[in-house]
Parts: sequence; structure tokens; C-alpha cells
Amino acid sequence: MVPDSRVRGVVPVIPCHDLDATLDYFRDALGFRIELISPADSPSTVVLSGYGALLRLQRVEGDYEPGVVQLLCADADDLPAGDLRAPNGTRIEFLAADPDIVIPPVRQSLVVSTISGNARFGVGRAGMNYRDLIPDRQGGRFIASHIRIPDGGPVPDYVHFHKVRFQMIYVHRGWVKVVYEDQGEPFVMEAGDCVLQPPTIRHRVLESSPGMEVIEIGCPAEHDTIAEHVITLPTGRELPEREYGGQLFVRHRAQESPWSPFRYPGFVQQDLGIGAATRGLAGARVIRADGGSQWPRAVVDNEFLFTFLLDGVATLHVGDEAPRVLESGDSFVVPADVSYALSDISADARLLEVSLPDQLQPRPL
Repeated sequence: MVPDSRVRGVVPVIPCHDLDATLDYFRDALGFRIELISPADSPSTVVLSGYGALLRLQRVEGDYEPGVVQLLCADADDLPAGDLRAPNGTRIEFLAADPDIVIPPVRQSLVVSTISGNARFGVGRAGMNYRDLIPDRQGGRFIASHIRIPDGGPVPDYVHFHKVRFQMIYVHRGWVKVVYEDQGEPFVMEAGDCVLQPPTIRHRVLESSPGMEVIEIGCPAEHDTIAEHVITLPTGRELPEREYGGQLFVRHRAQESPWSPFRYPGFVQQDLGIGAATRGLAGARVIRADGGSQWPRAVVDNEFLFTFLLDGVATLHVGDEAPRVLESGDSFVVPADVSYALSDISADARLLEVSLPDQLQPRPL
């Protein structure tokens, strides 16, 4: 169905007894303008426009619920204070059209998510399956999702963006084709590849292989996903130095990334480039054994420390708790005031570690 540009939906209906007084309030006090009055000889309906919305004032007989009208203001400094009510009793609420991101205070906790024990995938946006790796969300500050597309093929996604402090995507299995604002033509991410999605960058998932899996980490846990109806992708530009919310876009290609020493001997890491792009706000690295099989027990100062076991097996030791054997698909979050270590790390093990901040300060025990 193709919408007719001459047809304008009218929502919501605002009932009133005194149409003239209600019209005067919306027009004179709030700045709405008249679009339609009917009938001319004895008006009972008035359509008004303002604040990007259409309202229909409707004269009625008998009782009615006055309801609430929420209007968006471009400038948060102009938001009126107090309880505003139209003559018909409708409460008027003004909201910022582009509110600041709310970052809840962090409440750190130990979280262990196992693929065999508590794995639950639900259907999320664009038909993708989501598994929540941090159910308590660390007080609402962080979210980590294991996302998969079982069937593959075209993804029913649309151009959109997120209002976030931090967000990254790591491909765990298969491949996915994506496109990003001012980052050239669409490209394919394969297993081991990663992107940093800086705040508000427009993007779209185009297609994927069957069984594609990614790990997505974001802050805050609850954030808006906003559809983009003006900008189309690709934009025809490639601007690698463009900043979005003070961050750079990162496309990490695993096959082209060198390995360097990890903070513990016997292991090496691939830096995913997120620390430099976020000016140290966050960091991410893939870790594998290079002759070692265990990490020393330590307390690691952090705001957030998340680890996902990509391949292999390892045993997790946290505080006074019993050791836990982890397998591929398991993950854990360790608070800053709790010591932990890994042992019996298999030679084929690979781990994805994501931290805020980028530079961690372990304190060996």
C-alpha cells in the first residue's frame, strides 16, 4: 500500500465540552495552528498542528477522560515547568526531543552465563534471536547479548542508530554484511572481526550466513534504537576520521591484526582498536594461549570487565566460590573488588575480553 501524501492521520482525539476555550488554549498558549474546522456553521471538530504532531479537538456531550498530551521541545532549556492543563482538563507534558543519555549508577556483581545451563534465546529486533548474558544488567549500566540468525539470507533491518555511551559488535560465528554512515560501501564481517559503533552512527544489517552469531556489548543497558528516514546508506563517502559523539568508527579485521603480549605471561592478545577510538573509555581484546595455561589470581580494578569464551575450555576461580568449568559460549562478569583467576586453559582456547576502562590495573594476591 502506497500512502497518499494528501491524507494526514489525526491522533489523538482530544474531547472537550467548550470547544472555543480549548481551541484558544492550544492555539494561543501553546502555539498550535488550525488545519481544519468542521462544520463551518457550528464547529464540533478542529484539527490543529504543532510540535510535529496533529491533534483533533472534538466537542462531546457527557463525561470523558481528559487524558495527557506529550509535546516534544527541541531545546530542553525551554521546557515549561509546573502542571499545565487545558480548559478541558487535558494535562500537557513537555519532553525534550533529544534528551541526554541516562547512565545508571553501576551495581557490580558476579555474573556467570553458561551456554548449556541458562541459555535462552528470544526473538528481538528485525527477527534476530537474542540471549541475555547479563540478566541483572549491572544496575542498568551494561548489556551483553549473544545474537544469532539461524537461517541466514537478507535481514529485514532498516537504517537506524542508537543513543549510547558505548557499543561494539564482535562476530563469533559465520559472516554478516553491514553498512555504516560515511564508512564506504557495504562490507562483510567474518568470524573474529569487530566494529565499534560510536554514538548515533547510522547503520544497517543487510544479510548474513546461516547460523551467524555475534556478541554485542553496550552501555547503558536500555537505550533507544531510532529509525533513520532521511539518510540513506551507503552515503557515497568514506570518512575514517569523522567522530561521532567523540568516538571514531572502528572496523577490526582479525586476519590483518597482529598478536602482542597480554598482561599475563604465556598469553598473547589482539587489540581490537577500541581503546584508541574511544580515548580510553573502553577496550576489547581477543586472548589466546602462547605456552601458558593459567592466569594468576588477582583483583582487577574496573568499571566493567566481561569475558566470553569463544573456543576451548577453562576453569574459572572467583573469590571463595567453587571452581567452574567453562566451555565455548560461556561468559562471566567479575566485579572490581573480587579476585579471580583462570586455570586449565586449553591450548585452543580463545577469549573475548571487554573492559571499561581500556587500561586495566590488576592487583595480584
